[in-house]
Amino acid sequence: MTAQRLAFACWGALLLLHLTWHSALAPPANGAVGLALAFALVPLLLPLTIVARRPTRALLWVGILGLFYFAHGVVVAWAVPAARLLGLAEAGLCAALIGCLGWIARPPRRRR
Repeated sequence: MTAQRLAFACWGALLLLHLTWHSALAPPANGAVGLALAFALVPLLLPLTIVARRPTRALLWVGILGLFYFAHGVVVAWAVPAARLLGLAEAGLCAALIGCLGWIARPPRRRR
């Protein structure tokens, strides 16, 4: 599997994680599931507007957003014991996504 495909897979898994997290696994205590989904999913869905024309640019924006989601996952894993596994999963997906983007952006090796 190429790094670009793996990055797209991490992006999709992150979307599915947040969808299930905020709707079924650990819905907000105040019952505002729609608001939680809007805050979690809308930023991840925005790069879909350019993915058909410029997939690498879309992945760049997802990677930038992934830094914020990584921080969120670490904070949740640290501060909310009931959602620790969800936070670790989010942080792990974001780390894999950012690693794939670093692999894509590396300069090609020179032959002697």
